[in-house]
Amino acid sequence: MNPQTFSAMVVRETAHGQYVRKIEERHLDDLPAGDVLIAVQYSSLNYKDALSATGNKGVTRHYPHTPGIDAAGEVVESRAEGLKPGDPVLVTGYDLGMNTAGGFGQYIRVPADWVVKLPDGLSLHESMIYGTAGFTAGLSLHHLTAAGITPGDGEVLVTGATGGVGSLAVALLHRAGYPVTAASGKSDQHDFLTRLGANRIIDRESLDDTSNRPLLGKQWAAAVDTVGGNILSTVIRSTRPHGVVTCCGNVASAELHLTVYPFILRGVRLMGVDSATCPREIRMAVWQRLAREWKPASLVQLSSDIPLAELDQHIDLILKGRQTGRRVVALPKS
Repeated sequence: MNPQTFSAMVVRETAHGQYVRKIEERHLDDLPAGDVLIAVQYSSLNYKDALSATGNKGVTRHYPHTPGIDAAGEVVESRAEGLKPGDPVLVTGYDLGMNTAGGFGQYIRVPADWVVKLPDGLSLHESMIYGTAGFTAGLSLHHLTAAGITPGDGEVLVTGATGGVGSLAVALLHRAGYPVTAASGKSDQHDFLTRLGANRIIDRESLDDTSNRPLLGKQWAAAVDTVGGNILSTVIRSTRPHGVVTCCGNVASAELHLTVYPFILRGVRLMGVDSATCPREIRMAVWQRLAREWKPASLVQLSSDIPLAELDQHIDLILKGRQTGRRVVALPKS
């Protein structure tokens, strides 16, 4: 018999426009309508979760709210064909944790189309080491391979390499056989990046070109950019002919200033990565590869576990750019 109440982080807006977050008891009836009720065992902490937890209306419009854009656990109730109680499943993306109560609670209720059955070769815990960050990195690798970029073509650059997406991109690319150059501003994390598989490490300042030259020296066969802004502009201008650059973040800036010359003189391809609403067929294929041939031996080295009760302090750390790798949120058993 299912419990009628459960623990969750709840973010509330005060009368003074401030936001407070604490662990509260919620009722199953508080959850939105949906096809599948899931008992969450693990979630993960992403930058978007921290924005939701601090009142960013671009992420979450209405409060009170439970963040958590990732969740992994077991089906409790299902009205969907192919999903039955006891099935291990994961949910990433869509509206989970944004305006739909998310994985920072012991239960979620979601549409069946959001649910992915846990692939063979992956545990629930491992799926949340990946989470949205790993799925985004996997989508980037999917785009590179689909565009014909091979390990023999040359170096693949990863920017923001110590962050969630960046660190997983380094590990996945290395596992797939690509020579990886990791860019980071954290000089004390070189050993961490080397363990993940980086062949070379460069300072992010070297990617912040302010010369306004439309083209720079040809360096990268491809790149996975997680930061945006002038660093993305520099990367595009220094990518080799017919290279591919994937873009999935804007922590540096959402603006991009450059000419069309990298595209019309070198044939560089800029590919956006949208992990929230990518087609289900691609979503399923990427998760299968993350569970099998792309799964890094170093996956567990990328994360540490935190209990739901200690989540609050880690939200502050990720907002300050002080999180390295991934944090898996362990939900208490109901």
